[in-house]
Amino acid sequence: MRRCRCRGQPKAHLQHVLTAIAVNIERLSGLSPAEKPPSPRSPTAFHAFLDQHEIPRSKSWRTLGS
Repeated sequence: MRRCRCRGQPKAHLQHVLTAIAVNIERLSGLSPAEKPPSPRSPTAFHAFLDQHEIPRSKSWRTLGS
């Protein structure tokens, strides 16, 4: 998974997305039906700083460029 099979950013991005989907499916398939998914992580120090100074933070890194 360290090397891309194709050249170019769009194709490499597609490969990374598909790899992430496959990894997530593998993780979910290992859970028993009665088992809860892991709880969300606690906020980082950076998020605590933003909250303390009342600076709004976006929900996703994908929204930063728009």
